[in-house]
Amino acid sequence: MATTSKAMFRGAFATSNATLYPVPEGTTAVVTDIWVANTSATAGTFTIKLDGVEIASSMAISANGVVNLTPKQVLGATKLIEGSASANTIKIHISGVEIV
Repeated sequence: MATTSKAMFRGAFATSNATLYPVPEGTTAVVTDIWVANTSATAGTFTIKLDGVEIASSMAISANGVVNLTPKQVLGATKLIEGSASANTIKIHISGVEIV
């Protein structure tokens, strides 16, 4: 088995639910860290789903704030990481490991 550390997603959230990372076929993914940063002077909220299950539901993030989640969750092939935020000034970085 090959194990590769990976940035699974880096960028802004959409304001409606969107796929952030699809686990490739024949791959297992382990989500290790999720960093969320609000680059606005206005507070906001964000939602993150792993395989359809909300791990952060309309979670508040302060103006110019940062939130770190450490889920350590395993996702099988073709499963999705999805999310949305109240504004596209809320950015996300998801890191983890892919096992093939």
